[in-house]
Parts: sequence; C-alpha cells; structure tokens
Amino acid sequence: MQKQLSEFIGTATLALVVVGSGAMAENLSSDVGLQLLINAAATGTALWLLITLFAPISGAHFNPLVSAIAYFRKELTAAQTIAFFVAQILGGSLGAIIANLMF
Repeated sequence: MQKQLSEFIGTATLALVVVGSGAMAENLSSDVGLQLLINAAATGTALWLLITLFAPISGAHFNPLVSAIAYFRKELTAAQTIAFFVAQILGGSLGAIIANLMF
C-alpha cells in the first residue's frame, strides 16, 4: 500500500506542476519562449525532487508505461502493475483537477 500511495502522490504532484506551471507561465508572460522555459524549469525541478523522494519507496515510475515496462522486465508482478496503474491514473487526474482549480 505504501508503494501505491507514493505513486499516487508523486503522479498527482507531477501533473499538478506540469499543468500548473503551464497556466502560470501564460499569466506571467506573452513570450512563448519564456513560457516554455518556465514550464521546463518547474517540471524538471519537480521531477528531480519527486524521483529523489519516492525512488527508494516505489521506484518513482509516475507513468503507466514505465510500470508496464517494469512488468515486462519481471520487476513487478501483474497485481503490483495494475495497482500502480490505478494509483497513477487517479493521481494524474487529481493533480490536473487541482491545477485547473488553482488557475
């Protein structure tokens, strides 16, 4: 359960940062290049922090495709993979919803 919770929190946070930084960048500047820089910097920093925090717990997949690859490499069981899929999809959805409510 701890692994699924870390995937849920990590994926929700990552989606929140990606969607939120895009919305924030649009409000800060009309320069598209600066908007992309803001979004990339926020996303890269958040991803580094999330991987650092959650890699020891769950592997820090944050993406169903990464979990599927881990399954095919026999690093996860089918049950773990499905649990990760559910946690990641719900976390990503929640993060996007929160970002849209914030901005």
